[in-house]
Amino acid sequence: MDVPAIVWWLTVAGIAGLLVFDFVFHVRKAHIPTLREAAVWSAVYVGIALAFGIGVWIFGGSEMSAEYFAGYVTEKALSVDNLFVFLIIMSSFKVPRADQQKVLLFGIVLALFARTGFILLGAALINAFAWVFYVFGLVLLLTAGNLVRPEGEDSRSADNLVVRLARRFLHTSDTYDGDKLFTAVGGRRVMTPMLLVMVAIGGTDVLFALDSIPAIFGLTQNVYLVFTATAFSLLGLRQLYFLIDGLLDRLVYLSYGLAAILGFIGVKLILHALHENNVPIINNGQPVEVVEISTGVSLGVIIGVLVVTVIASLSSAKGKAQNAVTAARHHAVEYLDVETDAVRREEIFARLTAEIEVLKSLPEKYRARLRQEENLMALFERAHAEHLRATAVTSPTSGDRP
Repeated sequence: MDVPAIVWWLTVAGIAGLLVFDFVFHVRKAHIPTLREAAVWSAVYVGIALAFGIGVWIFGGSEMSAEYFAGYVTEKALSVDNLFVFLIIMSSFKVPRADQQKVLLFGIVLALFARTGFILLGAALINAFAWVFYVFGLVLLLTAGNLVRPEGEDSRSADNLVVRLARRFLHTSDTYDGDKLFTAVGGRRVMTPMLLVMVAIGGTDVLFALDSIPAIFGLTQNVYLVFTATAFSLLGLRQLYFLIDGLLDRLVYLSYGLAAILGFIGVKLILHALHENNVPIINNGQPVEVVEISTGVSLGVIIGVLVVTVIASLSSAKGKAQNAVTAARHHAVEYLDVETDAVRREEIFARLTAEIEVLKSLPEKYRARLRQEENLMALFERAHAEHLRATAVTSPTSGDRP
């Protein structure tokens, strides 16, 4: 499908327009999105992506449409995995809830620019060197292996390379000034932690592109489809963060599902590389007769793996326990160290109390493990003590132990 230049320009203009609209009408004024707002706009952006895919089917045919949808679904699933790290970074930097939208939108814009560069580089390498498919395939197989190993969990940390470099070279004030990037301290203009968080989010998302771009090139080599599937998977990521951040840790098997998908695409890439082989040390530089995996099969495998992963995660007792622990810890930290508004803090404490009740209802084996986590128990008791102080009520703190 040869895409005319005018279609490229209209597509880029449309994506830029959606980002500008998002900023002007949702992000410019700091606020905490309601669940309804996040759900509606998440649905809108998914609807736009689906409508675009139908347009590809009408003008490019079913094969192109299947390639676009396979790429979009894969990139969207990888984006959900990115949200785990976003949540950790937000918590690490203690970003007020109302100011998190601007950070996320900045990260999305930076990621879009960076991934566009990676896409153009990847396309140039593929056109020049057929052996690049071998490299992409091996990268995805290694990534899949890391996702299913305990060591692979290190990527979900607020202390990755980008964050460490940002902390070292960007010296900021100790406190936030709303969502401003600069503030005045002692008569001097200094950076706020908000700028540091934006760099951490954006840079971390760039690192994720090293996995996601080879993955989508394994599903389609059409640069227009790669670009649009990537862009539409990023659009709406801000709304999705606020919609499912309470469920993120419930997806305990997501890493295994993504590992299966990336491993599958890695094998697909290597089979394609063998089919197009011109590397002298492999079969004397001649193509190898192997079975190639069709786009339709790829789309079916990707969707099937994700459905099984989500169902298994949501029905898992381990997922329920992990989600409750993470949510309680997050709200305890938010109550103690982040929010200052009295009304908002009361809402957070009410959620924390409800989450502790959920922890108390867990099977004994999970409660026993929790009681052994002294830091977590101390955090809950500190939050309870602070609430007693704030409301001038006296009652024992031991009741908040699961």
